[in-house]
Formats: sequence, C-alpha cells, structure tokens
Amino acid sequence: MLAQVKRYAPAAISVFAAAVFLDSLRYKFTDHPKTQEIFGRLDGWAGSLGLPGLFGHTGLFSQYVIGSAELAASTLLLVGLLPRLTRLNALGAAIGLAVMTGAVSFHLFTPLGIDPNNDGGGLFAAAVTIWISSIVLLTIRRNEIAALLSDIGRAFVPTPKPAASQVRAAAHA
Repeated sequence: MLAQVKRYAPAAISVFAAAVFLDSLRYKFTDHPKTQEIFGRLDGWAGSLGLPGLFGHTGLFSQYVIGSAELAASTLLLVGLLPRLTRLNALGAAIGLAVMTGAVSFHLFTPLGIDPNNDGGGLFAAAVTIWISSIVLLTIRRNEIAALLSDIGRAFVPTPKPAASQVRAAAHA
C-alpha cells in the first residue's frame, strides 16, 4: 500500500495543484472584478508604503505576472509527470511554492486579510493547500531538485579543463 502511495502521490499532487492554478487563470486573465478588488487592495497598501503601482495592471506583481507564473508552474507540474522530465515537475513545485508563499503572506500580513472575497476564506484555504502541497512535492522530488541545482551550477560555473601538458603527460604514462 505504501509503495502505491509513493508511486502515485506525486502525480495526484501535481494534477491537483495544476488544476487549482489553471482554474484561477480565468479570474486573473479576464480582469474579473474579484481579482481587481484583491489586486486593488494590495496596490493601495503598497502605495501607502511608497510603492504605488506594484500590484497595478502593469506592476511587477500584477495579476498578469502572477497568473503567468501560475501558468508556468502548472505546465511544468504536468509536463514533469513524464518519466524523463521529473526535474520539470520539481521546478513547477518550486515556482508554485514561491507564488503561494507570496499569496499566503499577503493574506496574513497585509490589509487583504484572510477573507477578501467574503467567501469564508476559501481563497486563503486554497492558497494554503497548494502551499503545503508544493512543500510535500518538493520533499518527494528533493533528489530532482538537487540534480537540477547541480546542472544549473555546472552551466554557470564550468569545470576547469586540465592544462595541455598534464593531458600529454597522463597519455604517455
């Protein structure tokens, strides 16, 4: 039984998280009034801190930027279910964790609050659920994350090649 849970849990978590992210896109990309209200409140709060426009339509954390990150996360979560692409699944979980860390933080530590849509906190509960799901998936995919970070490290810090004289000496030995 435990073997089956370990086998199917990453797929179930990935599909669930991707479905939640994809469902939210209809609100973010259509400029839904509820989305306008949430990002408007956040932008007003940011403006009071001297950062007006941060959550506005063209801001660094606009609904379109956040929605695009959610789209990228859901795509990577689903494509990463293919056996040879599990590193992409881990990357999707990392992006999902980053986005949901922001969402949970903004619900808790700004005037947005836990129930901005008067839906009983459903939006906040979804954010927490996906945040926890991302942590679980990253824990399951920890080896893939380590390998991905190693690959990125090799791309930016190439290993030094031995000097030509050392190569010749080793060849004649």
